[in-house]
Amino acid sequence: MQNLKIALIQSDILWEDIQGNLNHFDSLLPQIDEPVDLIALPEVFNTGFPVDPDRFAENMDGSTMKWMHKKASQLNCSIAGSLLLKNQNAYFNTFISMKPDGTFDQYSKRHVFHLGDEADTIRPGNERLIFNLNNWKIRPLICYDLRFPVWSKNTYTDDKFEYDLLIYVANWPASRSYPWKQLLIARAIENQAYVIGLNRIGIDGSGNKYSGDSLLIDPKGEILLSLNPKIEEIAIVELSLTTLTDLRRKFNVGPDWDKFTFD
Repeated sequence: MQNLKIALIQSDILWEDIQGNLNHFDSLLPQIDEPVDLIALPEVFNTGFPVDPDRFAENMDGSTMKWMHKKASQLNCSIAGSLLLKNQNAYFNTFISMKPDGTFDQYSKRHVFHLGDEADTIRPGNERLIFNLNNWKIRPLICYDLRFPVWSKNTYTDDKFEYDLLIYVANWPASRSYPWKQLLIARAIENQAYVIGLNRIGIDGSGNKYSGDSLLIDPKGEILLSLNPKIEEIAIVELSLTTLTDLRRKFNVGPDWDKFTFD
């Protein structure tokens, strides 16, 4: 069974500066000095949060999507993160996983943040996404989605788990770093899956502070990697599908999970 190698970029984000952020990631990507399957960037990595989507949301053929395709092609791996996208006169906070050939998977954030006024301008998505990468089934989610366990819930059907890895990309404030860590651990345990929480650092234009605290957690809830808080950092992690399969085989709670449907 194939392992999955992921580069996590815990970065600062320049406020309302798309080209400046793309240039900044151009300077960081060469630090990834070995082949990886996926490069993960934070939520709204090209603008910061919150920003005016009338000014900063892009179309599918916008500069950020073109940049993601170019970098995926150059580095021969997928590259993923979220950005504001416009679709039929509505705005969405959308996770994109771009492949080297220019095709991509997308997921629009389900739980927009009312307390941060995101819900005033950003429409919630209503479709779950699981995409396949090197025989790994990956479920992407965005920031505030972390607080809603039913939406994050794994399923077990015909002796198969729906996904193997949860990836949360975020702009999660430092003032709430404790629940960030605890909820990530809970999601790993309750879903018997690896969990990655990738968060930004720095201060945004509204004065919100971000400490990063990006984590990799195994299905038992053990923290395998914790990035240094408040430091821009790149880490490469390698996940073992054999280890995951063995753990699930020895202690499989999937058959006892409750069944859910989603509106």
